[in-house]
Amino acid sequence: MKVAVLMSGGVDSTITAHLLKEQGYELMGLTMINWDDSIGEKAARAAKELGIEHRIVDLRDAFNEKVIEPFCKSYESAKTPNPCVACNNYIKFGILLEQALQSGCEKIATGHFVQVEYDALRDRYLLKKGIDLKKDQSYFLYGLTQQQLARVIFPLGNWTKEEVKDFAMSKGIVKEELKESQEICFIANDYREFILPRVKARKGEFIDQEEKVLGMHKGVPFYTIGQRKGLGISGGRPLYVLDMDIHNNTVLLGDNEELFKDTLFANDINYILESQINEPIRVQAKIRYAAKPTWATVTPFEQGKLKVVFDEPQRAITPGQAVVFYQNDYVLGGATIFK
Repeated sequence: MKVAVLMSGGVDSTITAHLLKEQGYELMGLTMINWDDSIGEKAARAAKELGIEHRIVDLRDAFNEKVIEPFCKSYESAKTPNPCVACNNYIKFGILLEQALQSGCEKIATGHFVQVEYDALRDRYLLKKGIDLKKDQSYFLYGLTQQQLARVIFPLGNWTKEEVKDFAMSKGIVKEELKESQEICFIANDYREFILPRVKARKGEFIDQEEKVLGMHKGVPFYTIGQRKGLGISGGRPLYVLDMDIHNNTVLLGDNEELFKDTLFANDINYILESQINEPIRVQAKIRYAAKPTWATVTPFEQGKLKVVFDEPQRAITPGQAVVFYQNDYVLGGATIFK
């Protein structure tokens, strides 16, 4: 079987290629240029060391359309986006998968720390947490369809990060090459610097729950729920962003305790474990990648919307972010928080 390994030049994708080569797969390295040209050079070197075919695909236009523009528009709409989810859905497992299939590959492989299984009883492909729960990346992949999951291999799903590093060293990959990929590939430092020339923003008022003006903000796109640092005002006590109102151009501030809520609403749903749900269901849910899964009840209502009620209030539930549902180690599905 011919497999395209999505290579970034980093340790995880490089070790993915090593493992699959040892297992006897015919490999092709496939690298997208979406922001940093140097990624193509690093990946090409890694592929050459492995002695495998390598192709570079320029996806800057598609990446701008599907990831960067929505990223900026989300902040303009007082939401906090999740660009990695969009990139996985539309770029890595979308356009790149199509490129691989057109090149004669049957599947693609990536260095994500997740597992995929086929359940014959359900006749569905399932997404499962990686065994290294500290590195598990299933949260970012909840949007994958059955057609996409049928075409992917995740060799690192049953490896720990330390095992990957040890294996890399045994293959002579030096420590300088063991760098982690940055969280958002096109953001070098503060996201605000990136979006500044790309969004429409105007100064407005910081207010409290009684609508008392506390100071002036720099523009709604430059704030996110739960933010404390960088507000530029002194309220005599720690103040946090509770909400943003794009219509009145205000940013609501308050105490940390006011950030805790037990209910959210979400749309843009994708189910994996089941084809859909029609009645309330118990799950463990995460409202951000680094969050601890928490017991909740998910209830479908209206068309394409969900209500999620947590057993324990969650801090800083943020519109635009993903809420992902788990049953045991399997991803039931996920959705985008809108309220």
